[in-house]
This record gives sequence, C-alpha cells and structure tokens, in this order.
Amino acid sequence: MSVPGQAAATALAERLGVVVDPELLVLALTHRSFAYEAGGLPTNERLEFLGDSVLGVVVTDRLYHAHPDLPEGELAKMRAATVSQRALAKVARDLELGPCVLLGKGETATGGADKDSILCDSLEAVFGAVYLTHGIDTARDVILRLVGPSLVAAASSGVALDWKTSLQEACAQRGLGVPVYAAEGAGPDHSRTFTATVAIDGVVRGTGTGSAKKHAEQEAAERAYASIIAEDPVVADDSAPGAAI
Repeated sequence: MSVPGQAAATALAERLGVVVDPELLVLALTHRSFAYEAGGLPTNERLEFLGDSVLGVVVTDRLYHAHPDLPEGELAKMRAATVSQRALAKVARDLELGPCVLLGKGETATGGADKDSILCDSLEAVFGAVYLTHGIDTARDVILRLVGPSLVAAASSGVALDWKTSLQEACAQRGLGVPVYAAEGAGPDHSRTFTATVAIDGVVRGTGTGSAKKHAEQEAAERAYASIIAEDPVVADDSAPGAAI
C-alpha cells in the first residue's frame, strides 16, 4: 500500500471543508499496522491523543453554554454519547474516511477500513491535524459541523447515553453493588486490543473489547446493563443509551 495520493488527500480536505497540512494529514491517516509493516514509520497515535483532547474541549464547551440549566451529570452523559466510539465512527463513515486510512495487510484483510475503533481513532487524529494547521477556532468549526447531529441527538433524546453511567444507575435502582471494572491489553504495539470485564457483587456480568480501555469498558457495561434489565425489567430505566447514537 502506498501513501495516499494528492487526489485522495484533496478530496478528504474538501469533505472536511478546510485545507490541512499535507504531511499532517498523511500522518493522521497512518494506522500503526501500516507503520509497523513499513519498518517503523510514525503513527497517528500522537495526533489521535491531541485530537481527542481538542474534541473533548470543543464538545464540553458547546454543551456547557448551550444547556445552562443542566447539571454536570447530564452534561457528562451527553458528552459521552457525542464522543463515543460508535458516534465518531458514524461521523467517519459519513466523511468517507475509511478508504483513506493507511492500514497494514492484516488489518486490510479483516476489514479494518470499516472498524469502529480504527475509524474513531483516525477521525480524532484528523481533528488533531486540523488543530495544528489552523488552531482552535477552525478546529472548533470543523468539529461542530461534523459532530453536530450527535450533539442534537444527545440533547433531544432525554436519555443517559453513557453505558457505564446507565449501568451504575441501574445497579443503584436495584440495590446491587457498584460495578467494578478490570481491563488488560494484549497483542503487539501495532495491533493492541483491550479486554474489559465488569463485575457486580463479585460476579462478572459483561465483557467487552476495543482498541482503547475506555471503549472496552463501555462495551462491557452495555452487556452487563442488558443482562440486568433482562433479569429485572420491572424497574424500567429510561436512561438506557439510545441505539441511534
């Protein structure tokens, strides 16, 4: 696989609505599997780290000012929904980001270009590249334009959109213990996977996997939540995360 051509970079920049430094854009699209197979090229992970923080600040700032009457807990749930792996992967698909990501042969063969984890991480890296190229104001404009639908959905749904929070609330309603999470990573650095479990009253009720600990824990919480609701549906919990986010 070769570095994406100018046409692909230009097309992606057009969909972003802003010109991004070409070298930064290529770096943002370089998944660790490709970098590893190419002999140790720089990966998009540092840009992902930066973009994740920029995304968090932009979304938090917008929620804080748009919903002055909501308590911190509700704002946190709405933010979690907007920046979740599932929500960001949808944004990346709408942006047609997957075909632009540089992947190793193994990831390509297993459909890596459409994996939620890779799409989410790559989008955050692109946000980081936009920020470094133009600064916070332009980055804010791009981010809000792309994640706006998720923000609107979170604000209008009236439900808790964070599985970990929803699980904790469901356990409290039913007099169960506090969920306890455990996570560990496995695999080489270029293809690391985290597995998380969540135990309630000493019994593991859910397991999840993901490219990051937080994503694995959310999946574990979602499965544990479904298990608890199935056993005790009488106390209906309208705070279950919406499937559309």
